[in-house]
Amino acid sequence: MGKYQGKKDYRHGSEECTGVLLVNLGTPDAPTKSALRRYLKEFLWDPRVVEFPRPLWWLVLNLVILNIRPARSAKIYQKVWTDEGSPLLVISKQQTEALQSLLAGKFAGPVKTVLAMRYGNPSIRAGLEELRQAGARRVLVLPLYPQYSASTAASIFDAVSNELKTWRWIPETRFINEYAGDKAYIQACATRIKQHWAEHGRNDYLLFSFHGIPKRYLLNGDPYHCQCHKSARLIADVLELNENQWQLTFQSRFGREEWLQPYTDHTLKALPGKGTKSVDIFCPGFAADCLETLEEIAMENRGYFMEAGGEKFSYIPALNDMPEHIEALSALVMRHVQGWDEAERTWDEAEVKLQRSLSRERAVKMGAEK
Repeated sequence: MGKYQGKKDYRHGSEECTGVLLVNLGTPDAPTKSALRRYLKEFLWDPRVVEFPRPLWWLVLNLVILNIRPARSAKIYQKVWTDEGSPLLVISKQQTEALQSLLAGKFAGPVKTVLAMRYGNPSIRAGLEELRQAGARRVLVLPLYPQYSASTAASIFDAVSNELKTWRWIPETRFINEYAGDKAYIQACATRIKQHWAEHGRNDYLLFSFHGIPKRYLLNGDPYHCQCHKSARLIADVLELNENQWQLTFQSRFGREEWLQPYTDHTLKALPGKGTKSVDIFCPGFAADCLETLEEIAMENRGYFMEAGGEKFSYIPALNDMPEHIEALSALVMRHVQGWDEAERTWDEAEVKLQRSLSRERAVKMGAEK
């Protein structure tokens, strides 16, 4: 059977729309050992995530890591799991619904926003198929990673491309690979911090913690490190902070090789000894709260800081579905869909329907299926 068989992509006169595929990292289906094993196997086998010789990495992953880490990770996920499920999935669904509502008011024609996860469910394959069924002939892929890395945004590009390889008629596709310096995104981050300070008070020092990557990736040309510094600097500028009031750090490392520094945990352990007793921490690289923010930062790293002599520690939530964040994402989308029919104010719905009807009639006369 040919790989395109069963994928009937075209019907004369069918409805069309612009599709927006909103993509985040992913989450296990449940906080259990078996679910974590499936999730970690997909995640850690991605050559974009772990750049290591495949045969040797297969042995390490399958014979060591997947026999040890799933049980440990399941216990950690259980700390943040809610009655509705994974925090990342719950928040991502809220973001998708809010973005769809906002875009519907900005597009001249039909638009459909769909959520997908790079690993786990809902998958990129399922998300693209939902858009295909909705008649999306133009698709904008928006990875929810403000700062580009080959291990994140490029991996999404790979997954989208691999799925589209199986389609007979691929949609016109655009890809947003980063928005680290986007003014609306920067302003949303600053607004989140200001709102937190207004409600909870302001501590002496502000830490911007980003997810880490191996230093080797930077040396091989990955721009992630520079873009993290760009975002942090711009947010600090909006907040009018001087260089003694904030710092950038990197979290979530694993393995023995050197990762981007300074490390978040090492920094928090050292700050009290340097006289900094109260800290606020914000994670600009995470579009939605997840395990890395809710457990690693708000619980584990809080413990490090307090045990080292800290007195006040406050985690500032991610942007999640705050209105300023959704507005920033919608503005990003509108900027990248310029020139597509449904986005243009010249869209005439009645005329479009008439032309589709005429197209269908002509096709039937020429022998197309009714």
